[in-house]
Amino acid sequence: MAVCIKDQIQNLNIVIGCKIGCSYCYARNNVRRFRTIEDFEKPEYFPGKLRLMDRKRPQNFLLTGMSDLAGWEDAWREEIFSRIAQNPQHQFLFLTKRPDLLHFVTELDNVWFGVTVTRRSEIWRIDALRENIRAKHYHVTFEPLFDDPGTVDFHGIDWIVVGTMTGKMSRKVRTSPDWAISITKQAHEISIPVFWKEDLLPIMGEKEMVQELPEPFEKILEEQRQWQK
Repeated sequence: MAVCIKDQIQNLNIVIGCKIGCSYCYARNNVRRFRTIEDFEKPEYFPGKLRLMDRKRPQNFLLTGMSDLAGWEDAWREEIFSRIAQNPQHQFLFLTKRPDLLHFVTELDNVWFGVTVTRRSEIWRIDALRENIRAKHYHVTFEPLFDDPGTVDFHGIDWIVVGTMTGKMSRKVRTSPDWAISITKQAHEISIPVFWKEDLLPIMGEKEMVQELPEPFEKILEEQRQWQK
């Protein structure tokens, strides 16, 4: 049975807001609906949420579900990274669409830096990720996938996520099964795990779904199950 990625990875929105302005942005719509912050294009930092990292029960955390890492102030990132270093029991994921604006090095072993790629013309983001962010783990999210990305250089990438458009725009934009299959085949050829998000279920079918997690994420989930016993 297909699983929801939100059951595997929890959003921890310490920063809310993004300057990029994607037309399909669900986060902007959520902020407008719930009035989380006054202006979505002016990211805000909520340091009080840092305490949530101190939970002993291990978690897989996504820290950019309502922001883009490229829009964070350096001081925010440094404070958050410092707290991450104090909590090795968790795994932390970050995403950006502008890796060209980021330049830093980290030795943290429990952080994963990724880029969002929605079409072939954005493949450059993967190269920029590897070049500009020197880290131990990288991932790529193809979501929403608007066209066939073609042949992709996945060297050094540790995990790949694929998803399609959701909501009202899904009536006009639909990911082709061939695109998801091609990405997955290329990744599997060099032993990279791939996770198809649950929104691909109507397109791909239950029997064809691929939902693989990196080993550190699986370890966290197993530890969570032990805590529940």
